[in-house]
Formats: sequence, structure tokens, C-alpha cells
Amino acid sequence: MNRFVLPLAAFALLTGLLYVGLKLNPREVPSPLINKPAPEFSLPKLGNMTTQVKRDDLIGQVWLLNVWASWCVSCRQEHPLLVDFSKKNLVPIYGLDYKDNPDDARNWLRRLGNPYSTVLVDMDGRVGIDYGVYGVPETYVIDKKGVIRYKQIGPVTPSALHDKMIPLILKLKNE
Repeated sequence: MNRFVLPLAAFALLTGLLYVGLKLNPREVPSPLINKPAPEFSLPKLGNMTTQVKRDDLIGQVWLLNVWASWCVSCRQEHPLLVDFSKKNLVPIYGLDYKDNPDDARNWLRRLGNPYSTVLVDMDGRVGIDYGVYGVPETYVIDKKGVIRYKQIGPVTPSALHDKMIPLILKLKNE
């Protein structure tokens, strides 16, 4: 009898873990950076590689940081939504061109439209690592003090934008 109890208990435990795991949303991976200061950076601007933009230059405003690349298929999926959203001028969107060729990035934006206030070039991916990027695209809502308040893993969707991001942005702008 005892020799059946341990394997049966192990099977029940694994089944329970699998059941719980299947109900989780893979887009809602908890980020250790939520409610923490956004990592510092100093990166060149796309189109003017001699000009550096620092995280501290963006303090004092609510802003989005959208991590993208011209080689990213999912980035193309969210791009029209970002272009439309940028026309509302609700917040500036800063693009973090991740591990990309600057010429490819410029051509991509010329063809598809540029929703970004500024595009920052992260050719070696170090800043992306500091931000905990799993893969592109990812988008962060950052408050006036430079604190990360939200992270969207994967493409921004209409529901994520309208149900989560815009209400949060409006709240943060009024604080």
C-alpha cells in the first residue's frame, strides 16, 4: 500500500501544477522592474548617432518605451496601432531599436511610418538586457519620476492599449 502512495501523490502534485500552469497567461510574466526606477541609459539617436539621449532627459513626463527591431515580425503587427496612437499626442513614444542595423531601421520607419518622438539605438542589446527584455516587441509605461509602471510583453494590442495602457497613462499624467 505504501509503495503506491508516494507515486500517486507525486502524480497528483504534477497534475495540479500542470493544471495551474495551463491557466496562466504567457503575456503576463511578472517583471521585477514594475514600480522600480527605469534603468539608466545613454544611447545614440537614430539618424544622429553623435547625439546621446539619457533616461534622465525623459524624467518629468509620462512616456512609453517601445522595444522593436526592423527584423521583428511581431513588431510589424503592432506598428500601425502605435502610429495611430502617436497621432493622439497623449504621451511621447520612445523607440528602442534593439540589436538592429540602423540603416534597416530607418528604411523600415520610412516605409511604415514613424510613431516615435525619438528612436534610441541599442545595437549591442545591453540596455534591453537592463530592462529585462525577453524578446521584441515589448513596451513599458514609465511615469514622471522615471518609474516603470507597466510592461507589455509581445505586441501592443488594441485591448491592451485601451483597457490597460491608456487608463494608466491618464492616471499617471494627473498625479
